[in-house]
Amino acid sequence: MREMLQFYIDGEWVDPVLPNPLDVINPATEEVCGRISLGSAADVDKAVAAAKAAFPAFSTTTREERISLLERILEEFAKRHDEVATAIMEEMGAPWKLAKYAQAASGPQHIEAALDALRTFDFEEQHGTTQIVREPIGVCALITPWNWPMNQIAVKVAPALAAGCTMVLKPSEIAPFDAMIFAETLDAAGVPAGVFNLVNGDGPGVGVPLSSHPDVAMVSFTGSTRAGVSVAQNAAPTVKRVAQELGGKSANIILDDADFEREVARGASNCFDNTGQSCNAPTRMLVPREKMSAAAEIAAKRAASTTPGDPQGENTRMGPLVSETQWNKVQDLIQKGIDEGATLVTGGAGRPEGLDTGYYVKPTVFADVNNEMTIAREEIFGPVLSIIPYDDEDEAVAIANDTPYGLSGYVSSTDLEHARAVAARLETGMVHINNASLDAYAPFGGYKQSGNGREWGPHGIEEFLELKSIYGYRESG
Repeated sequence: MREMLQFYIDGEWVDPVLPNPLDVINPATEEVCGRISLGSAADVDKAVAAAKAAFPAFSTTTREERISLLERILEEFAKRHDEVATAIMEEMGAPWKLAKYAQAASGPQHIEAALDALRTFDFEEQHGTTQIVREPIGVCALITPWNWPMNQIAVKVAPALAAGCTMVLKPSEIAPFDAMIFAETLDAAGVPAGVFNLVNGDGPGVGVPLSSHPDVAMVSFTGSTRAGVSVAQNAAPTVKRVAQELGGKSANIILDDADFEREVARGASNCFDNTGQSCNAPTRMLVPREKMSAAAEIAAKRAASTTPGDPQGENTRMGPLVSETQWNKVQDLIQKGIDEGATLVTGGAGRPEGLDTGYYVKPTVFADVNNEMTIAREEIFGPVLSIIPYDDEDEAVAIANDTPYGLSGYVSSTDLEHARAVAARLETGMVHINNASLDAYAPFGGYKQSGNGREWGPHGIEEFLELKSIYGYRESG
């Protein structure tokens, strides 16, 4: 069992101001797998003070110095990769292969992307006699979720370091151990004292004082839209910059000229990945009305091949949901789908057969869903696929856009020009054509209530910079 009761502040592991231990639950066993401490406003004050004191020196480091720092972080991360993966498997239930090759692997992937962007990033530009410079914004509060814990830590910490900012990280108290290993990694890489700080805690105890702190210049938050609204309200009195990556309810339009069987199967798989706990999951599948039965059959087969079970199992495709709270939420929404008249094709309420312990859920497929049903409106954050029929392409686009969210969208067609035309009509920050993979160098973020700002690659660095115009910087003529 892990005992990680200290915080990382000003280059040292320190005890919390007020002892407040919290058990961390392994969602596969429902047993305690470790303990952390929950912080308070007093711990936030210490961490912010350390970051503020470190900012003048770190903000003036050279590009070359920050490149060297990120390179050392990559080297140290490689030594701890499997340890990070094991922590993620224990704390949020990711199957081992997913934990190692996707969850943990996303850390160095995004550090490398920030590093590559930093090498050529334009911090200055000239416009006539005016010099336009991009400067680090200051002390940053980084608040990250439990569903892709290392991914979201890396896409905030790496660009913040690249920009020359100092920071305080509050990882999810549900999945905190990978963050603490990451802090050890940064320490080993020689990140200067005070540049990176970590305080564990929940939203009220640490998130609120951090997002409202007068010495914090910028908040980067990933989580639910509800929590994002709260963060923005906390930040408003001091007019902080707030960058948010929030919820989603992504539509997956299977056009009538798509490779139907392949794209329906891939869309279902993407919905079930990470036990459906991904904000960009294609949870609404839109198919031509006459193909509804065929889509339901294909998706049901893919659900049957998605084996829930012990995350350590060699053949496990799906682990548990992260917590009892999340399990109850997903169960309630599945029941609402049934009660509101959607056709339950496979899955449904309760645990999978033979899994009486752990927060396991059946991969579930609903057919004959309309876009007014709860399961089509609310972000479920579980392996629940809603298949919605459409009569023509215009209706498909209208249904896809009829949501308060706008994080991601999916379009499938054997005609690339056709897919591009439909993609252009979607009100989302990202679109996958024929289930194309994400690109770590392209901006990640959404429209509408899916947030503001962008992460990943050079666009991620821009979020941590202020623009300054210096007029008369050069002589005219």
